[in-house]
Amino acid sequence: MAADLSVFRREIRNWLETNCPPSMRTPMTADEYPGGGRRAVYCNPETKLWLDRMGETGYTVPTWPKEYGGAGLSKAENQVLQEELRQINARPAHLGMGISMIGPALLEFGTEAQKKEHLPKIARGEIWWCQGYSEPGSGSDLASLRTQAVDDGDDYVITGQKIWTSGADKADWMFCLVRTDPHAPKHLGITFILFDMRTPGVTVKPILLISGFSPFCETFLDSVRASKKNVVSKINEGWTVAKRLLQYERTSIGGIGSRGQAGESLEDLAKRYLGGHIDDIALRQDVLRHRMNDRGFALTMKRSMEETAAGIAPGALSSMFKYYGTEQNKNRYELMLRAMGTRGVGWGADSVAADELETTQGWLRSKANSIEGGTSEVQLNIIAKRILGLPDE
Repeated sequence: MAADLSVFRREIRNWLETNCPPSMRTPMTADEYPGGGRRAVYCNPETKLWLDRMGETGYTVPTWPKEYGGAGLSKAENQVLQEELRQINARPAHLGMGISMIGPALLEFGTEAQKKEHLPKIARGEIWWCQGYSEPGSGSDLASLRTQAVDDGDDYVITGQKIWTSGADKADWMFCLVRTDPHAPKHLGITFILFDMRTPGVTVKPILLISGFSPFCETFLDSVRASKKNVVSKINEGWTVAKRLLQYERTSIGGIGSRGQAGESLEDLAKRYLGGHIDDIALRQDVLRHRMNDRGFALTMKRSMEETAAGIAPGALSSMFKYYGTEQNKNRYELMLRAMGTRGVGWGADSVAADELETTQGWLRSKANSIEGGTSEVQLNIIAKRILGLPDE
């Protein structure tokens, strides 16, 4: 096996040297997000080239089966691929809910027809997905959702409103929770269904945030027809799929704590703003502590990814990853602003550089990490009950 991996490593290294464009070995900027989709616009042509090359080989989802658009790599082979990507500082070729959330959920719960229709498109970045979970009045208490789906022959007719639907204004398809039995207990009578965002009756309105961006949207569903063939798992039993997908989502969100921010390290940024040396003992200790925590968390996440690649779906531990990862990411931004001083609190002034403004906006955006995918309070409750075994009262 070791010899085989050595051969595989050489093959991967040669392939990357030939196929990874030069600009894809530099820090990713906000306007080069490789989300794909029917409406994607690429300011850097090499972003699309890198996505296409990785998608053609299945390396965007390396452990997925080949018949579904993946590369069919083993756990060990995927580890080699990830190591070689990091070695050349390669950017992610593809990001989004397709590969981190709905794709894994379809692999676990989807019909063969659903897998063959959607998974290859996800792997190649042809479809951008969004999530129809949260509603006005049904945030942390997700199971109280009220969006109705009425049976109408081969279709369901969906009426309701979703909110905080990330990227809905760019999305091609939505995976959505709807209530198909209004008389059932609230965790029952919920169905998990997919539909095209071009379907008549879908209206999307972006929500402007304090950071200056609009990644979240309101989505209005007015008699939207969705085919019953797009129901994932069983009718009225969508809560099971929804919970599993949330575990995939939380693991993905938690990963921001181990990845940090591409490009300049926290230490180098602090030194740049502080004259080449961090004289403040307290700040120096906090930066070092953050670096140690980053390393420990990255190793823990690596173990979790290996278990997932081996076919073990994420469980309650995903709540721990989500909580710790988002706290680590928020702490990183707090340390960045401490090091930058007044340069970290500028807002639109001519004297503020673009990268400084981006850091301030990123600091504001990091606060949402503790809400999306389930609030930190929800995660702590899950950790207390499912991992620590503490009593409910």
